[in-house]
Amino acid sequence: MYNINEIDDIRRKYIQKGPCQPKQHLFPQTWFGKFSRRFNCSWFDTYSTWLEYSISDDSAFCLCCYLFKPYEGDKAGGDTFVTVGFRNWKKPDKLLEHVGLVDSSHNKAWEKYQNMRKAKHQLEPILEKQTISEDINYRMRLTASLDAIRYLLNQGLPFRGHNESNESLNKGNFLELLEVFASRDENYKQAMITAPRNNLMRAPLIQSQLMAIASAETTRLILKDLNHDLFAVLIDESRDISIKEQMDVVIRYVDKKECVMERYLAVVHVPETNALTLKKALDALFCKHNLSITNLRGQGYDGASNMSGDINGLKSLILKENNSAFYVHCFAHQLQLTIVAAAKSDKKIVTFFNTVANITNIVVASCKRRDVLREKQADSIAKALDMEELNTGQGKNQETTLKRAGDTRWVLEVVSDDAKLIEQSASAEILLDAMKQFDFIFYLNLLEAILAITDDLSQALQRKDQDINNAMRLVTVSKQRLQDLRDNGWEDLLSNICSLCAKNDITVPSMDEIYVPYGRKRRNIEKITSLHYYKIDRFFYMIDIQIQELNNRFTETNTELLLCIHCLDPHSSFEAFNIQKLLRFASFYPADFSPLKLMMLNNQLQNYIHDVQSNEDFDDVVGIGGLAQKLVECKMDIVYPLVYLLIKLALILPVATASVERSFSAMHIVKTRLRNRLGDSLMNDCLVTYIEKDIFKTIDNEVILKIFNDMCPRRRTLK
Repeated sequence: MYNINEIDDIRRKYIQKGPCQPKQHLFPQTWFGKFSRRFNCSWFDTYSTWLEYSISDDSAFCLCCYLFKPYEGDKAGGDTFVTVGFRNWKKPDKLLEHVGLVDSSHNKAWEKYQNMRKAKHQLEPILEKQTISEDINYRMRLTASLDAIRYLLNQGLPFRGHNESNESLNKGNFLELLEVFASRDENYKQAMITAPRNNLMRAPLIQSQLMAIASAETTRLILKDLNHDLFAVLIDESRDISIKEQMDVVIRYVDKKECVMERYLAVVHVPETNALTLKKALDALFCKHNLSITNLRGQGYDGASNMSGDINGLKSLILKENNSAFYVHCFAHQLQLTIVAAAKSDKKIVTFFNTVANITNIVVASCKRRDVLREKQADSIAKALDMEELNTGQGKNQETTLKRAGDTRWVLEVVSDDAKLIEQSASAEILLDAMKQFDFIFYLNLLEAILAITDDLSQALQRKDQDINNAMRLVTVSKQRLQDLRDNGWEDLLSNICSLCAKNDITVPSMDEIYVPYGRKRRNIEKITSLHYYKIDRFFYMIDIQIQELNNRFTETNTELLLCIHCLDPHSSFEAFNIQKLLRFASFYPADFSPLKLMMLNNQLQNYIHDVQSNEDFDDVVGIGGLAQKLVECKMDIVYPLVYLLIKLALILPVATASVERSFSAMHIVKTRLRNRLGDSLMNDCLVTYIEKDIFKTIDNEVILKIFNDMCPRRRTLK
């Protein structure tokens, strides 16, 4: 039972959300004797104002009776449509019988429902009649508060101040911003001066309500764009600044313009990070936003066992309910694993990275050393600009953690000579000695060349509109570039290394002499030349390891799904097209392709390939995403609907979880050390509007103000 003082507020929340009508849900069959029946989605159209359906109970209910119906025994079904639930699908006339005559309990409840829904029937808490000027001033105060909230949400800034009294010099961003408005708008200033103290429209509760409406409207527009269509989900979990586990959820879908979209749905606090807890939180989120798990066609995680475990992972729990929700391991995370595996495969590389980390720690540990490094870097940039070695421009020549090797070495020399502590001086001297070795310069240039190639791939994988076929093609391109570096890049690499050594007075060993490792005696070494060691044992070896890791992590031969998707690629006049593989791809989605539709798809594919190969409009199409847009542009999605559905399924499959990772970065901006008491609901409102600000900015103030006016009784109402 609810508190009697809160019942009306709870009713308004239900009225604001409306009846739960999951129209895209795959309603289960129920046997009635020899025949099976199920809920008919068309009933939502017939009884759109009150009929709702519970997915968990597989039952129908009446929203207005649930909220307002008085107890009248078994009349009109009694509690069937309120607490028990209606499931007699073979007798849909019971729905009309429930409505009954004019004086039925349903119609009485419906009248109360309508009265509360209409603003003019709200309780009027004021005694005097509102004047036109009071209406204008009230709207002005409320609009100013909303404008301030919009600005702070867009910027991810905090609202409250530690001391918000009139005597405070810093009342917090929200109140300070309102004071700026008052200083620039005399009308608003007078509206605030003449307003009752209990109707300034700037209280924390008002702020929270406006933020909640802004967030809800942003999410509503995202779900409207989805339009109950097929989608994939990207999930990751992390701790916030107050050490609370948060689960971020992003949905991926194809919008009305045939563009792949990844939109932030919500952040949910989870008490534990095991798969069952995450699944319950996801189910609750889907239920809240009227999303059906039957429309889920893809899952994307970073590979953690609680997410992607084959037995008890979140992936497996979802697949048990929907075997078409295919899991794809985040490509960006796989790329990270390949780089880490390659780096850890050789102790020389591990030593190099440890040396770089130690150099960075020593140089940036002191403000004085940073200043020295900045001065040296500024001198180097000025000299390079004078010699036209660098170009000026916004964002160029900025500070980074580790500067040029020459400048960093100069700082280490200062530390070695001037350090007051012997330990610091000794560490700096050891690192300085390591930097003067040819091996250090060699690995510095070699790894820079390799990581530059993988960085291009990493940046491409993080694009929101990236499709899985294009991602695999980019991986292939990276392998080819690495192979080209192995075959043709040695001379250029050696030339760059020798040039850098000459600038920094570092001895370059003769490539024809026997290689002698640093600190080793000649009689205890293998008799190989320096050229053989650096080119074969180091250069070839490192590139081969990187290519091998890419082959292991991004193999196409063990993923039938990816091979089938590749057949949709329009590259080279659809040379990869294969009807049998595309039919196999369709068979992975039995909910979308019945046996009859598979037969129809076979015929459509044969007509489709002849059509697009003979159509010049498709000659320059790039990628599966471009193919989908071109089909819609030429209205061929209507001619070949099943082929278009196949393309859409390929686009929905997630590539990387970069969007979720970026949302955690946003969370650290919104919920900071000084803002660590931010509640879960409020943080969700802030994150949704901050991350999806392009949608939030399209919401008109009047939409938010109308919802605010109707959500609960007000001391004054908007006219």
